[in-house]
Amino acid sequence: MGIFKQMAEYLYLRKRDPNEQRTKYQKYMHGMNRISLLVFIAALLFMLIKLVILPMVKK
Repeated sequence: MGIFKQMAEYLYLRKRDPNEQRTKYQKYMHGMNRISLLVFIAALLFMLIKLVILPMVKK
């Protein structure tokens, strides 16, 4: 599975394969990965605002 396809499934942008078997532990793992991706994206946005946008506004 490609990384972009997997990220799209984590973020609910793409439907999962209905024939794929899912276990309880796999569901937990995907949930943790989803949370970590969202936190990473939020941190990138925060850094972008802090390092790029705020210095431009202060001038």
